[in-house]
Amino acid sequence: MNMIFQCGVLFAFLALGEFTVWLTGISVPSSIIGMLLLTLALQLKVVKLRHVEKTADFLVHNLGFFFVPAGVGLMSCLGLIAREWMPIAGATVVSTTVILVVTGHVHQFMRRSIRQRHRHDNAGANQPTKIAD
Repeated sequence: MNMIFQCGVLFAFLALGEFTVWLTGISVPSSIIGMLLLTLALQLKVVKLRHVEKTADFLVHNLGFFFVPAGVGLMSCLGLIAREWMPIAGATVVSTTVILVVTGHVHQFMRRSIRQRHRHDNAGANQPTKIAD
């Protein structure tokens, strides 16, 4: 697939996200909705990975460039950051801690679930099969 087609697929899902936000009025960014819809389409095999793979790889490999405007914006707000550094640092520490704790618990839950499912699947395999007379 060529890059123009792949960009078109990605932009179509971005547009679907925009439309969903406009239609429902939810306060989730349209790009996030679009990515969730793209993920769902990939999982359901509505969109094949080859339809977006090259463009997605290019975007991921050049991801650092997308942070340049945000960095420039931060530099223009250095006075505000200097005045409000304490709440910013506190929010950063609290949010990072919450994210680490939640991620750790979800990871442990998923590992336990997978381990139990694996044990359950193997338990049935070790049972002798009865042959009807």
